[in-house]
Amino acid sequence: MTALRMAFNELRRITSGTLPKLAVLALTLVPLLYAALYLYANKDPYAHLNQVPAALVVEDKGATASDGTRLDAGHEVAEELVRGDRFDWRRVDAAQAERGVRDGTYTFALTLPEDFSQALLSSGDFTPRQGVIVLTTNDANNYLGSTIANQMVTEVRRSVSVEVGAEAADKLLLGFATIRQKTAEAADGATKLAAGQRDAHTGAQQLADGTVPLADGAAQVSAGLTRLRDSTADLPVKSQQPASGAKQVADGNETVARTAEDYAAKARDLVGRLDAVNGDVAVRLRALGFTEEQVQRVLATLGEARKPVDDANAEVQGTAGQLRTLADGAKQVSDGADRLAASTPALTDAITRLNDGAAQVSSGAAQVRDGAGRLRDGEAQLVDGSNQLRDGLAAGVSQIPDPDDPTRESTARTIGDPVTVRGVSQTSAGSYGAGLAPFFLGLATWIGAFVLFLLLRPLSRRGLAAGQPSWRVAVGGWLPGVLLGAAQVVVMYAAVTLVVDIRPAHPLGTLAFLLLVSATFVAVLHALNALFGAVGKFIGLVLLILQLVSAGGTFPWQTIPVPLYPLHYGLPMGYAVDGLRHLMYGGSLGGVGRDALILVGYLAASLALTTLAAYKQRVWTPSRLKPELVL
Repeated sequence: MTALRMAFNELRRITSGTLPKLAVLALTLVPLLYAALYLYANKDPYAHLNQVPAALVVEDKGATASDGTRLDAGHEVAEELVRGDRFDWRRVDAAQAERGVRDGTYTFALTLPEDFSQALLSSGDFTPRQGVIVLTTNDANNYLGSTIANQMVTEVRRSVSVEVGAEAADKLLLGFATIRQKTAEAADGATKLAAGQRDAHTGAQQLADGTVPLADGAAQVSAGLTRLRDSTADLPVKSQQPASGAKQVADGNETVARTAEDYAAKARDLVGRLDAVNGDVAVRLRALGFTEEQVQRVLATLGEARKPVDDANAEVQGTAGQLRTLADGAKQVSDGADRLAASTPALTDAITRLNDGAAQVSSGAAQVRDGAGRLRDGEAQLVDGSNQLRDGLAAGVSQIPDPDDPTRESTARTIGDPVTVRGVSQTSAGSYGAGLAPFFLGLATWIGAFVLFLLLRPLSRRGLAAGQPSWRVAVGGWLPGVLLGAAQVVVMYAAVTLVVDIRPAHPLGTLAFLLLVSATFVAVLHALNALFGAVGKFIGLVLLILQLVSAGGTFPWQTIPVPLYPLHYGLPMGYAVDGLRHLMYGGSLGGVGRDALILVGYLAASLALTTLAAYKQRVWTPSRLKPELVL
């Protein structure tokens, strides 16, 4: 007989009959069921996080920035979280959140404290501190749920940090430094301006003081020319009188020439002083900041005012020269007398014009004196204003912050990373393995119960044949599995705690709960085997697959597709995992009592079904005598 022939015979044996064919089909579909269902349940658990309940506590009171703008960062973050629809956020107060996380109502809680906004603005006054987000977790609710919550809070912190921006913080601080530098430069400039204005004020004072003697001198010149004019008024008449003699004529001519030269010298001196005044006025005006156009305009005005003086001076100088020539030609008395008679009227006219010009110069000098006085007063006011500007800028510089390098760096870091997360863990698994231990312990207990009935018979045939009560037969078939299951649990628990070093918070409670879980799972699988025989074993395998995806052992059970929700509520492993989490991590034990009662209910219901199966199997049928499918 060939190997192919033996294989063919075996396949024909296990497919002879309707039920064996269905069994082969079911065995063929087991990998499909496991893969398809598991992948369906875990295709994208993050997309279903909006079904995971989370508490959101907003205590932030907001804050007002230095420019008057209002910041309510806590409420803005809360609104962004709700709009993001990442979790099923519930707005509650702090007490409700703490209580809800502890009893499993909420997977975790996020709290934005009352000074959250104030902390974000603290860098503005260079007292930087980070805003704190408080994340309250409880691994007894779900270990991966706490991990996901930490990732979410990290994203929130990063989002706030991006909005504030480290680069913006550095620019802000550099802007303060630039403002301070420029203001300090302006204050220095104002100080220099005040010093320059003081110098200008001193110059204006000197100018005003100098114009007083100028005006006095011009008045004296005008008075002298008036006397000269009066004394020479009758000179033309006298020059017409015959000279008494050559010597008298020479002496008279010499006297006249000397007088004319004396007044010519005074006229030249006056013109020279006027030139000096013009130059000094130009220098002073330029020093005071007048434009060149304004300086030239003033000089032009002074030039117009002194023009008659210049004209008269020219004529006086010419006449004095002529008189000197006349004096030198005293020997030619007659000719000199005639020339004197002819020149004397011109001299008197020139003296008259010189007197008029001197009067105008005197008037102009008085005006310059008055203007210099007003300029002096204006310069004094300008100095006062410059001093006020200097003092104001200096006060402004003192008010602008000038952080040192450590403060600047600390402020920049705080603005660049303005939010920190403070974790509050009500219970902690301690490690990834410990976080998944409740799920794997529950799974191992089910598998242990499953393999027991590969060896154990669910019901005692002797008890059935002896007519024992159905409940007694049912309990008698269940107890061997309970004892072996207890042995499995003790060995498993010892290995987990002593070898793997996972230390439950309630060691005895965890062990007792595992014994209850084992007894319940044994009762469920016992009932399936008693009711359905070999098919019951297959159903037990299918239930294992269903509980793998619905118990919430890894991701929160709320992340599975909504059609699978009834499996979580209807199958026992979810309650076993939940109770083990609280016992192992030290969470609230109120939920453990509920889980234990539900498991006891499963146990009682399973024993009732097993009793029903024992009652039915009192009657022997052909299918029992020769079952179509035997495993």
